[in-house]
Amino acid sequence: MFVSRFMPCGRCGESLDLAEAVPHECAPARVVDFQMFALRDDVAAFETRFEAWLQSPSGRFEAWLAGRHVRRSH
Repeated sequence: MFVSRFMPCGRCGESLDLAEAVPHECAPARVVDFQMFALRDDVAAFETRFEAWLQSPSGRFEAWLAGRHVRRSH
């Protein structure tokens, strides 16, 4: 079995050379990008799920309540 000396960091996804003894620090921007990549399917499906919820009884009520709140605040 082939074993690579390069493995991804579990927190940021950066390819790390396991043969090097250099400690790795994750860049905050890279961590966010990696997390968004992991959530890409959920992010893509959000609008569809939200539209379906708005058609439900609780979604229609919340939309009505929000409209009522906006009209009263003006």
